[in-house]
Amino acid sequence: MEQEYTLQIENLRSSFLTDNGEVKAVNEVSINVPKGSIVGIVGESGCGKSMTARSVMRLLKYPGKIMGGSILLEGKDLTQLSEKEMQSVRGGEISMIFQEPMTSLNPVVKVGKQVSEAAMLHQNISAAEAKELVLEIFRRVGISEAEKRYESFPHQLSGGLRQRVMIAMAMICRPKLLIADEPTTALDVTVEAQILKLMKQLRDETGMSIIIISHNLGVIAELCDYVYVMYAGRVVEEADVFTLFESPRHPYTKGLLNSVSALELEQERLETIPGSVPNLRRLPAGCAFCARCAYAMEYCPEQLPQLQEVAHGHRVRCHLVEGGAANGEE
Repeated sequence: MEQEYTLQIENLRSSFLTDNGEVKAVNEVSINVPKGSIVGIVGESGCGKSMTARSVMRLLKYPGKIMGGSILLEGKDLTQLSEKEMQSVRGGEISMIFQEPMTSLNPVVKVGKQVSEAAMLHQNISAAEAKELVLEIFRRVGISEAEKRYESFPHQLSGGLRQRVMIAMAMICRPKLLIADEPTTALDVTVEAQILKLMKQLRDETGMSIIIISHNLGVIAELCDYVYVMYAGRVVEEADVFTLFESPRHPYTKGLLNSVSALELEQERLETIPGSVPNLRRLPAGCAFCARCAYAMEYCPEQLPQLQEVAHGHRVRCHLVEGGAANGEE
């Protein structure tokens, strides 16, 4: 049976066009999101995760610009839509939860009204009908005393409640795709666990697809079916979540996993990846990770590695995948 996809990103290129040159923030990125699946995008800050999400939403502001590629939402190329057409897609067919809910909510408007406006905009319902719908979704996302919270301003709510309001706003129109950009960054671990459980429940209930963007590998392991690892604007490894955590092949992915503390290892010091992320205006012609890689060979800075399939559904962008060093062998 042929796989059905909610979203297919093909060779997406998005850049910042600055006075000092082009910053290639998203560089030939291809990502597939099957229907009803949860797909993770992981990597260090500045690797292109959020830029990819904003490109999908067509929310890049000057000097940011989509330079090429396609973004297919159930076969419809979003890069070809007018801004007016995209306004009906945003919120209606694709919703996004941003990193910090306090900056995403209007501080001088009650949260209930903000969510109601989203419902009225996309569903053509009355204010009274929208309020009932909002109260229902508030209860579904675990907001206690829904009537009271409806009349609250953002500053009167805790971080966990504000994030639940953002999830309610994203879910109010039952989108085909939900993009969650660092959805638990500002939350304590107890609230984080509740939010992750809620997102899984909503996926199971509605059948929507979800993209989780995070640098938190614990969140990725908990939620995702399939994972894309990004570095310096490119996908460097992709695999199902079990394969990625059990058999990583790219040195960068291995470095990310090794930098996470494991209680059973009784580590005195966490491992780190040496060096820093390269300047996106002056990327090498070859592998962008080579300056930080223990296995780098003399041709790595000059020859760009291609994504190669090393097992079914597992692809790696590294010159070493055909040899033993990528597996950690000498």
